[in-house]
Amino acid sequence: MLTAGQCSTARAFLKWRLPELAQVSMVSISTINAFELENLQPICANLAALQRAFAGAGIEFIGPYGVCFGANTVQKPPSI
Repeated sequence: MLTAGQCSTARAFLKWRLPELAQVSMVSISTINAFELENLQPICANLAALQRAFAGAGIEFIGPYGVCFGANTVQKPPSI
């Protein structure tokens, strides 16, 4: 399961701001922000959407803490 630290680290790897991740994942900016600040545990559907967004950009999660670029080509986020 995606952790708050993995979410913020993956976003940093991709150089995505909150609005970019929100657009790609279809999860609200406020939900992502609260999750990364560890003020909220998102519902399973939102966590899955965040993981899919990162996976689509080539991010892989290693165990409960790790984040790395996978074999997939990293995609640029849509322009906002």
